[in-house]
Amino acid sequence: MITHEQTMTTSEWEVMRIIWTLNEATSKQIIHFMRLKKNWAPSTVKTLITRLQKKGYLTDNGAPRDRLYLPIISEQEAMHHTLAHTIGAMCAMCVGQSLAEVLSDITLSRDDITQLQSILQKKLTQAPTTVACDCLPKERITHHVH
Repeated sequence: MITHEQTMTTSEWEVMRIIWTLNEATSKQIIHFMRLKKNWAPSTVKTLITRLQKKGYLTDNGAPRDRLYLPIISEQEAMHHTLAHTIGAMCAMCVGQSLAEVLSDITLSRDDITQLQSILQKKLTQAPTTVACDCLPKERITHHVH
């Protein structure tokens, strides 16, 4: 699991999705698929691969030619990290409404919905009536409307 604060850009996600789908990929494969998906230049893809290695999402086998790139973490771990990081940066008071809006806009499987319902039902028994705003230190909050 990623423990640092390095998040991926949308472009980096595109590259990683190819590598996760293939389990491992050469730069030629990544360039090929990115050209099909986004018509990106090889230099753009190579720059993104280098950035992903520096951020700790990607490694390679060290071969001088036809280097093979492998993900350091799973797609699910990266998704969890990114969502947790994004939600952690939001006002705690507004997270529920934002999640509700996003959930209403995305396609979910029946299994996903059942799992979410189960989680929410369990959380309901211990949920507070309201969630306080955490945008400012408590001693500074006098009035905050979202």
